[in-house]
Amino acid sequence: MSDPHFSQMFSHTQDQLQQLARDVLGYAKAQGGTDCEVDFSEGSGLSVSVRKNRIETIEQNRDKGMGVTVHIGQRRGNASTSDFSTAALKATVEAAYNIARFTAEDDCGGLPDADLLEMSPPDLQLFYPWDIDTAGAVELAKRAEAAAFAVDPRVTNSEGAGVHAQQSHFVSANSRGFMGGYPYSRHTVSMAAIAGRGAGMQRDDWYVSVRDAARMASPEAIGRYAAERALAKLHARSLATRTCPVLFEAPLAIGLLGAYVQATSGGALYRKSTFFVDSLGQQVLPSHVQIHEDPHVIGAVGSAPFDDEGVKTRARDVVKDGVVQGYFLSTYSARKLGMQTTGNAGGSHNLTLSSSLTTPGDDFPAMLRKLGTGLLVTELMGQGTNYVTGDYSRGASGFWVENGVIQYPVEEITIAGNMKDMLAQIVAVGADTMMRGTKQTGSILIEKMVVGGA
Repeated sequence: MSDPHFSQMFSHTQDQLQQLARDVLGYAKAQGGTDCEVDFSEGSGLSVSVRKNRIETIEQNRDKGMGVTVHIGQRRGNASTSDFSTAALKATVEAAYNIARFTAEDDCGGLPDADLLEMSPPDLQLFYPWDIDTAGAVELAKRAEAAAFAVDPRVTNSEGAGVHAQQSHFVSANSRGFMGGYPYSRHTVSMAAIAGRGAGMQRDDWYVSVRDAARMASPEAIGRYAAERALAKLHARSLATRTCPVLFEAPLAIGLLGAYVQATSGGALYRKSTFFVDSLGQQVLPSHVQIHEDPHVIGAVGSAPFDDEGVKTRARDVVKDGVVQGYFLSTYSARKLGMQTTGNAGGSHNLTLSSSLTTPGDDFPAMLRKLGTGLLVTELMGQGTNYVTGDYSRGASGFWVENGVIQYPVEEITIAGNMKDMLAQIVAVGADTMMRGTKQTGSILIEKMVVGGA
């Protein structure tokens, strides 16, 4: 690699990992495997946390690993090691081969077809090493926490501020000619603030996670926003049970998009453990809602030139005008369904939910006006989604809104509905777009849900 820091962060170059991968493929063939796939990876990272201006943790990691799958016809075995010596690699391949010998045949197993593999991966510029040392990371964390305390005397405590820098690289290869890999990075600054005292205390947090630290929000901005969110929750009340519109703040709206992905992923579909079985070509969202996937956005957290199996990724409409255009399939789940992989082994890539009704002026205050009188949800508790039936029930807190204006914070409530109905009843999507991980959307307004209170 041309980056001067590369040799300091990793003990192997990309070329060296590629040669090790070729060696492993050769060992598997010599052992008697009919096919083989292998992954080599290395990582280097730094994490620090600070609480009340004192260092709580400092962690540094340098790790590496190799995972191999050996196929004998329709049987397969997996093994892994962190030792890259020739003897260890040969022993790991032999272990995978021996496991494959005693596993049952699976007619949906095997590598992807060669014509689906990405043989010339584009460079999506996913590697931005952060040249930060422990002292620098501690200083950033302290600045985030100090900014939170400076907002208001009612910010009485802290759950800590953290800084995490991670650089990694990998190489994947298989016996059908695929060889690909690249370095990548992910950096995060976070802060959790506590406001109030005694039984009236409230907490909230905020974080920003990016590939390129140069695009990171300032630690002061992250700390201040975490404090402001905690302060806004003070003197929260409960609500009497009612049915009303519900506005999901953008970070939580991303969770709704995540639920859609899970419900239309191959494993759930072929097991029929989803409320969206056989939904291809069906209208499941309002006609103004679109979901688009674009794996090739330069520098984005969710970008990837190929999936975990080496299958080339491509931009596509997942939902168009509310109608399901495609699922999220790996090679195995696609064969189970009698379909073709969508290049989603390992998950989705830069998924965006949007509405054709959204205008540039539909910022968060505008979404509150669209909500009118109802519930703004800013925090959810528990795992209350039944993916077989779609039934949804979560503990929640947020704010009661009347005539588009926040009236007071609320807590100790539940929101309930059916995920199928909730997705079909998306009234509006905000222009307050946020990216978290591989998914992006603005705030989402649901026409009605049951809100349970005191």
